[in-house]
Amino acid sequence: MEVERSSLCNCVVNFLLEENYLLTAFELLHELLDDGRHDQAIRLQQYFSDPARFPPNQISRLNSLPTADPQTLLQLKNESDHKLSITDYELRLANEDIAKLKSQLYAAEAPQSNSGHVSEGQIQEQKPNHNNNHSSSFTASSLGPLKDTERRDLNCAVKEYLLIAGYRLTAMTFYEEVTDQNLDNWQNTSALMPQALRHYYYQYLLSTSEVAEEKIAQVPENITLLKENERLNQEKESLLKDKDLADGQIAALTKSLEALQRDLKEKENMVQVLKQSLENQRKGLHASRVEISKLKMSIEGSGSGNSLVVSDVDNFQPVSLDEYKEEIKKLQMEVERLKEKNIGIPEPGNFVGSENETLQIEDKVREIHEDQGAISYHVDAPQDVIRDEDAQSTTSQTLNKYTDKHEDALHALFNPANGNSAFENIDNVSEQNVGKQEGDNRLNAKSDSANDEAISEKMGLGTIQILADALPKIVPYVLINHREELLPLMMCAIEHHPDSSTRDSLTHTLFNLIKRPDEQQRRIIMDACVSLAKNVGEMRTETELLPQCWEQINHMYEERRLLVAQSCGELAEFVRPEIRDSLILSIVQQLIEDSATIVREAAAHNLAMLLPLFQNMDKYFKVEELMFQLICDPSGVVVETTLKELVLAIIKWGNKLDHILGVLFSHILSSAQHCPPLSVIEGCIESHLHELGERERWNIDVLLRMLMELLPLVHQKAIETCPFLSRVESTQVVFSATLFELYARGHVEWDAFEWMHVECFPKLIQLACLLPWKEDNLRSRISKFLLSVSERFGDSYTTCIMLPVFLTAVGDDADLTFFPSAIHSKIKGLRPKSVLSEKLSILCVLPLLLAGVLGASGKRNQLEDYSRKLLVEDSLKENLATKHTVEIINAVRFICIYEENHGMIFNILWEMVVSSNVNMKISAAKLLKAIVPYIDAKLTSTHALPALITLGSDQNLNVKCASIDAFGVVAQRFKNEMIVDKIRVQMGAFLEDGSHEATIAVIRALVVAISQLTAVPTAASSDLMLRQERANAFCEAIRALDATDLPANSVRDYLLPAIQNLLKDLDALDPAHKEAIEIIMKERSGASVGGGASKSMASHLGIASSVSNFFGDGGLLGKKDSTEAQPQPERVVYPNKAAATSQPQPEDTRLKRIMLGHFSDILRTKGKSQDE
Repeated sequence: MEVERSSLCNCVVNFLLEENYLLTAFELLHELLDDGRHDQAIRLQQYFSDPARFPPNQISRLNSLPTADPQTLLQLKNESDHKLSITDYELRLANEDIAKLKSQLYAAEAPQSNSGHVSEGQIQEQKPNHNNNHSSSFTASSLGPLKDTERRDLNCAVKEYLLIAGYRLTAMTFYEEVTDQNLDNWQNTSALMPQALRHYYYQYLLSTSEVAEEKIAQVPENITLLKENERLNQEKESLLKDKDLADGQIAALTKSLEALQRDLKEKENMVQVLKQSLENQRKGLHASRVEISKLKMSIEGSGSGNSLVVSDVDNFQPVSLDEYKEEIKKLQMEVERLKEKNIGIPEPGNFVGSENETLQIEDKVREIHEDQGAISYHVDAPQDVIRDEDAQSTTSQTLNKYTDKHEDALHALFNPANGNSAFENIDNVSEQNVGKQEGDNRLNAKSDSANDEAISEKMGLGTIQILADALPKIVPYVLINHREELLPLMMCAIEHHPDSSTRDSLTHTLFNLIKRPDEQQRRIIMDACVSLAKNVGEMRTETELLPQCWEQINHMYEERRLLVAQSCGELAEFVRPEIRDSLILSIVQQLIEDSATIVREAAAHNLAMLLPLFQNMDKYFKVEELMFQLICDPSGVVVETTLKELVLAIIKWGNKLDHILGVLFSHILSSAQHCPPLSVIEGCIESHLHELGERERWNIDVLLRMLMELLPLVHQKAIETCPFLSRVESTQVVFSATLFELYARGHVEWDAFEWMHVECFPKLIQLACLLPWKEDNLRSRISKFLLSVSERFGDSYTTCIMLPVFLTAVGDDADLTFFPSAIHSKIKGLRPKSVLSEKLSILCVLPLLLAGVLGASGKRNQLEDYSRKLLVEDSLKENLATKHTVEIINAVRFICIYEENHGMIFNILWEMVVSSNVNMKISAAKLLKAIVPYIDAKLTSTHALPALITLGSDQNLNVKCASIDAFGVVAQRFKNEMIVDKIRVQMGAFLEDGSHEATIAVIRALVVAISQLTAVPTAASSDLMLRQERANAFCEAIRALDATDLPANSVRDYLLPAIQNLLKDLDALDPAHKEAIEIIMKERSGASVGGGASKSMASHLGIASSVSNFFGDGGLLGKKDSTEAQPQPERVVYPNKAAATSQPQPEDTRLKRIMLGHFSDILRTKGKSQDE
């Protein structure tokens, strides 16, 4: 046992020194010395006493440090002696226990000697031999450097040994020294086992030197094999790439071979055609030779009659001249016919012989014409021969020369000065031509062809030059509607002119052909530019056409800039790829910043056309930024084009739907978060809501529209990535409860599906919690998106996925059975965690739950049940009577925007109206007040007013006051006679009740009505008398209201705005009334700020007369649709006079009596004013 312990300690010492754990080794040295194990501490003592490692001067400096006093050392010595005696006693006991345990161990191991276990004695016997063998066969250096995994395992084993051996101080130092590993967490490897160091020791002792050497030798061999394997894999990949390249080359060569075979077949067919043509030419040549022989015989026969011809030439000359002229005309017609017939030449090489024959015949005929002694009746035969020979000729140049010279030949033929030399010339020419035929065939053909090309090129350049010079002068004098007819000439000149500066000038003329081209004219010009780009190639398109685009980009006319935008998308196909995503993209980017809406729309359209031509994704993020810039454009036309064309084009080109959705929500949330909060007071709900500007509201709206446009792509991606179905047939099959159960197990990932409820819905909820309650349009947009999700993903998805998310967000309990356990925490994180957050969620998220989730087509019954729970059942519970009532009413008001919910809401309302709970009745009145703006007159008359009358008849004063406010809203909205009469009767009942609170509520409703009426604009051209009558009535009403106890908020929100509206039309105001209402405004402004209502104006304005004029026959409330004379405005009663004439009358009783008789008239006056 002691041998084993010593061996293990030596192993630990070696490990600590090799790994340079010096502090741990030094601590182990002291613990070994304290335990009296000096033999095991020898190596450590030698190590730390080595002066090379630890210089004496440093040790002496450390020794010079102050030490403890002798008394302390003596005390420590005594304590150590005491501990030593105790330790000796414990050691004796331990040795006795060890002896007993050894005997028991030997007795237990004796029957199991064959089981493979090794006893301590066997180990001791094998140890010297093994140590000698191992030390002699190999050294530690042959093992190579210590690997990271080996070091981690050995560190944990040494830590375990130190703790088991009792070296706790050493173990603590070892913990501190090993900084790159957690020694308490031993990874699950093959080296992990209890008392690992002892097992390593046993395994070492049991292994032979041969096995150890073999294992050690295998280490470098394994490393070599791994490197060789990597090299072979690389070679394999290289060979596979070469194979793919070779396959591609083989495919290309195969296609090329097929094309060559097709060309060969076409060439063979052409050869057959040319052979047939050659045969026809040979036949024609044979016929020509026959005619030549006849001509020679005719010429020889005419020699004998030469004298007869000379003697009779005068008699026959006139007739022969006429006949000759006729023949010349026929010859000209024949030449023209042959020109048209013989335009195409099948093969120039085979045509040389026949052409030379024709030339010989032509030369003979020319010589005959030049002969001065020829006679008329012998001319017929040569002309016939000429016609026959011309029929075989296919060279237009020869025929033209003959045609041009026939007049000269005519004069030479009838000139008698030359005698008989003509026929001699014919013979000489014939012999010469026959002798030179073989030598001149090719020379004649080549020279004629070269001359033709030179003449044609010279004529073409001349024509192009004429066009280039003339077009800029012609264009300004051509009508705008007919300038497009010049485009073919202009394109021809641009395409073929050799001078670049001239081409640039013509290209500039092309772009500026029309000063402000309309859509059709731009289309014509653009088609011409595209055709020109096809013909001139990439380089000239880049150097000549694109610079014109760049010059026009800042043109003063938007039609020109629009032409530039169109050219970017249509000319991009004809330039190099690197130009498309650099120059053309920069042009489009600048056009996106244009001030004209139509130019930005065209830029969006052409950017969508440009994207498929990009060969790489280098400019993706730049294009994406431009897309979001266009999405947030203030013009609806630009936004529509971007949504319908550019967004889909970018997704198809870049295939980055996830990134676009992430950036989309980032823009949506940042647009709302950058707006200032409604309140800067922390802790209130308004501090969480943001006041949106017009631009931010527009941006959020169009981004939500974009989200709705992307919904089909999200849905399709979720179907395509579904891991549970190999083939998707329909949406109903995919998104079912069975599928959600498989998904909830969490065995596979389905990121595209999880995006909706992990990313999309929480961010929409976050957005909703930033919007004030008045942002109904944005909440409607979010609700429409949620309804689209329900419609596209199905009813099961709404029930199992959407509903739990939004129920959790409003603080209700939800079933998360169909969600994987890994995302339960994310869904539960949406639950409100405080009273303020709960109030915020009910105000902002509850409308989305009601309208967007429960408002789906298959959830109508659930919507009604949940609304009843909110309005009826929760109100009956204790402590929930008034909890979040305002927020819940606002949510119910929101779903009343949709007409299909009106019937359901009124059914619930009647349950609240007939309830015995007071709070529920008050909530019903408040709800009626909130939903009146969203219902029509019929529903108001049949449902809303009966409910309000029922509530107004309630004995509870709070219920009555709440119903009065609702009656006021109805009175402001409708001017129907029947509705007005019902309101008048009920208002009379309120005033007869005698309650001060009810009277104040009626006055407050009246104040709101007055404010609404004064805000109705009147035409400046209307009759001044009618305007004065109207202004006087309002002034009297305001003076009457000023005499009452109005709350500060009513003064601020209604009375003061009414006065300001009246002061806008000074011509209609009486000076006395103007002064009075200015004083009211001044006094009431101070009172509203201070929080109290000023009563001092009552004596200034004469309360009794003011109220009388307000409610009397000539006042606003008593005004009829009449043409009665305008009442004289009442003069202002100053304080001293008012004190002498006023009588102490009960003001409230008079006010009630007057309002009883004239309340309906003020409502009818509202209708009259609106009609005006």
